[in-house]
Amino acid sequence: MIVKSLKLGELEVPDEKLIVMERPILGFENLKKFCLIEIDEMMPFLWLQATEEPAVSFLVVNPVVFFPNYRIEINPKEIAELEVARVESVETYVIVTLNKKPELITANLQGPILINTENNLAKQLILVNSDYRVKHSLLEVADAAATTVRVKEEAPV
Repeated sequence: MIVKSLKLGELEVPDEKLIVMERPILGFENLKKFCLIEIDEMMPFLWLQATEEPAVSFLVVNPVVFFPNYRIEINPKEIAELEVARVESVETYVIVTLNKKPELITANLQGPILINTENNLAKQLILVNSDYRVKHSLLEVADAAATTVRVKEEAPV
């Protein structure tokens, strides 16, 4: 399938890579079909591109890359909608909001996107009883990780 993207141009995406949203992304309820686009220079970030609307794409990342302790509790009904046979087949992504000011780049940890890699069914969860926010700073996390590494490197052996 040829997917048109305003950001990425025309892309050829195998049909088996198409993702169907069982519960759409909040604010984009009319868009049901997406694909994940990997660009080597941007890893670990990926683009979640709407196949029905070239202007709609989201920068996403596996939250564990920046937030190693990120954990969500999912009730069995939520998993059932994705027809999950094995929990290991579910990948989690969060939407990243870019900004010209690096300190304002954020990740939406309150609205993760789950994708069942076995059947490509997906949904956005909205975590209601959670300490996670819609805007978690990626720069603060990166600065904290760099500080931790520096402290370890400078510590005497």
